[in-house]
Amino acid sequence: MPHIALVTLVVRDYDEAIAFYTGPLDFELVEDTDRGGGSRWVVVRPRGSGGALLLARAADDTQRASVGAQTGGRVGFFLHTDDFARDHSRMTAAGVHFLEEPRHEPYGSVAVFEDLYGNRWDLLQPAAP
Repeated sequence: MPHIALVTLVVRDYDEAIAFYTGPLDFELVEDTDRGGGSRWVVVRPRGSGGALLLARAADDTQRASVGAQTGGRVGFFLHTDDFARDHSRMTAAGVHFLEEPRHEPYGSVAVFEDLYGNRWDLLQPAAP
């Protein structure tokens, strides 16, 4: 069955991106392979998740300009949780910058946060069906 396995996230630096995603966001580092010439294949994902991010270091001025603005300022990434209060508290304590207070919508509990580059994410606990 087709599925999206990876989404590329353009980053400024491999190591700082790995530190953020595996630290405050508590993702797991799936792969970090040297491809030569300063290029690496770096994959992170939320623990227990099938979907993952390919962290790709910006290689030129055009790519560097897109770091932190890959979705034009809109929420472009959605991190689902089964315990919103737990994860919001853990992430806040770890220094993750939330742009709003948690809110409860018909579709679930949600708050927008920024990654280390300013990309916007939803932390979302979907409402029970």
